[in-house]
Amino acid sequence: MALSVRSWVANEGGKHFVLLLWLGGNTWLFMRTFLCYYYGQQYHYLHKMLGCPTEKKETFGIHLRVVGDWTERFAELLLPDPRAESEILPMVQQRRYPKLHVDGPFGSPSEEVFNYEVSLCVAGGIGVTPFACVLHTLLDGWRRFRLRRLYFVWVCRELQSFYWFAELLCALHRKLWQENIPDYLNLQLYVSQTDGLQNIPEERYQPLSSRLLIGRPRWKLLFEEIGKTNKHKRVGVFCCGPKGISRTLHRLCNSDRYSGTTFEFNKESFS
Repeated sequence: MALSVRSWVANEGGKHFVLLLWLGGNTWLFMRTFLCYYYGQQYHYLHKMLGCPTEKKETFGIHLRVVGDWTERFAELLLPDPRAESEILPMVQQRRYPKLHVDGPFGSPSEEVFNYEVSLCVAGGIGVTPFACVLHTLLDGWRRFRLRRLYFVWVCRELQSFYWFAELLCALHRKLWQENIPDYLNLQLYVSQTDGLQNIPEERYQPLSSRLLIGRPRWKLLFEEIGKTNKHKRVGVFCCGPKGISRTLHRLCNSDRYSGTTFEFNKESFS
């Protein structure tokens, strides 16, 4: 028996010892990462960061809506006073900011917007963020793409939400008017809640005020209008928003009643 054990140690013991060390090391690393994620104060994760780098811009932005305790705590770590209405991170102050880990870049369905001659982008609330990259790219230059008309529909509960990308939308609007192609972008903004003032008073955002509608989009009529205007063409439909909107658009894309126009459905997701 003793000879058998010594023989096993001589022949297989080393391999098994290395295997045990490898398993132990991976188990320790997993538990350390798990504990840091749930209990460590120095780690804060964004489930999905959506940036807009282009050929002319090497930086990217993070758009995070403050809703709930997690995002409130994250805002407190970044801003000196969460109650202050500030859109710019106060980097001039000497503060210790949390460490951010960036994964990516990853592809997304919205990249295919430029591969259609006509595209329809539908956003619900914060679901507009994937399409901000599309708008930034068009602002840099639209001529090199196949895309010749973009329908952009953005639905929000509150009027204040449109300020997230108001500057970007107005800048693109001015650029297209200066280049004498105002019909390139068909912009429709919907406010689903009708309480209180539902207008954008700032003069510099006048292009948005004229495209602001109260209520919810009539999707069937919109598809019929696009179908009549773009007969016998392929229209890319891109959606990022609530499941109800996504299901409705998917069903309409599968309907065959739009003057020979084909609608191809693409869905973004935050999951």
